[in-house]
Amino acid sequence: MSLRKQTPSDFLKQIIGRPVVVKLNSGVDYRGVLACLDGYMNIALEQTEEYVNGQLKNKYGDAFIRGNNGNIPSLCSVVVQHLN
Repeated sequence: MSLRKQTPSDFLKQIIGRPVVVKLNSGVDYRGVLACLDGYMNIALEQTEEYVNGQLKNKYGDAFIRGNNGNIPSLCSVVVQHLN
């Protein structure tokens, strides 16, 4: 049985339309359905909830989280976690 290595790009393509958590350096978490993501780490979420210190603060229909054009976003270091 051979296992094919999955690239980060492959993984991200597979989770479009799935629930995710986006964690910012500021400690704010956004939970929602991943609508799209581009090479600049700009992230669009649907059905978004904003959590600060683990507490729900706001609900948004759609949210756009801006990355930047570096390899590691400095404005918001983004970690996308796939939820079951």
